[in-house]
Amino acid sequence: MTTEPGLQYDLGAATGPTPGFPGGTAVSHLRVYDWPTSDGLAGGSPHLHTASAEGYVVLQGSGALETLSAAGFHSTPLSAGTLLWFTPGTVHRLVNHSGDLELVVVMQNAGLPEAGDAVLTYPQHVLADAEAYRAATALPSAADFANAADADDAMAAAARRRRDLAIEGYLALRERVVSEGPQALAELHEAAVRLVTAKAAGWRHPWRSGPLAQAETTGRHLDDLASGHAPHLSDATVYTAQRPQGLRRHGMCGRLQVWDLDGAQPLT
Repeated sequence: MTTEPGLQYDLGAATGPTPGFPGGTAVSHLRVYDWPTSDGLAGGSPHLHTASAEGYVVLQGSGALETLSAAGFHSTPLSAGTLLWFTPGTVHRLVNHSGDLELVVVMQNAGLPEAGDAVLTYPQHVLADAEAYRAATALPSAADFANAADADDAMAAAARRRRDLAIEGYLALRERVVSEGPQALAELHEAAVRLVTAKAAGWRHPWRSGPLAQAETTGRHLDDLASGHAPHLSDATVYTAQRPQGLRRHGMCGRLQVWDLDGAQPLT
């Protein structure tokens, strides 16, 4: 899939008759931040996902993916054509070496990360306080500013502060993982569970209407084919969505824009 840099395809769990993007996934086109951090490397905010796997296809530029997982600390080089993915619980940090690192990101369970599945690697005292975590993570509203340029500047500053706080916690955690092993991740995992527990029940709807619904539909299609008929073939449809308008959002790892699935239209 190709598009202009910074565009995110949020075509996962569909509303109404429009089917979700294949597999109930979301696919984004990401420009990784080129802001330097306290350790001299540029890039995004380290974080983990509590219920969703994530994959990358590198389009251009060079960098690295730093991860903390059951395998300990690893830094995987990124260059055009690199394909990798990781499971829930993996702490990941995108590092932008060339300044122009761009990725296609495939996210499992579209809707869950946006609903709070992602947890940033703030210092432990922030992770332990749900209100402090919320305050550190929130970005300002565009409605609070007189013009779009001022709003974008304020959001960029807030996103950078959020990133820097996550880096602070991450660097300390990385040092512990290197010296103590993967068991040093236990406190972060416990904090992540506390932060998402109240939200998790609400995630069943996007899961059921997205990936589960698509898997069940495939099961019905297979039953039909095995019985010698396939009425779904006559309903074949192509969907397309218009490019979104407005400023690109400040995500955890870089700049993006979200495609609105409600505006998707079938080709006739």
